[in-house]
Amino acid sequence: ISSDGVRVEKVMGREVVVVSHEAMRTLAEAAFVDINHLLRPAHLKSLKSIVEDKDASDNDKFVAYDFLKNANIAAGGVLPMDMP
Repeated sequence: ISSDGVRVEKVMGREVVVVSHEAMRTLAEAAFVDINHLLRPAHLKSLKSIVEDKDASDNDKFVAYDFLKNANIAAGGVLPMDMP
């Protein structure tokens, strides 16, 4: 993502940001990649705390650990379905 296709113009005496269609498409594409492949840090921390919680059940730890493994794979940007 860059500032290509983004400019500031004066409209009715005020500065406004004008974004080209191509720049919006590029931004939306990048956002969808992030949404599909990355989890929020707070969510990852909560999963980690379950894995480290000595009072959590073995099942809870297994599920949280599996989610963390999946998050790690997804963060690589290639989902198993995308593989040849």
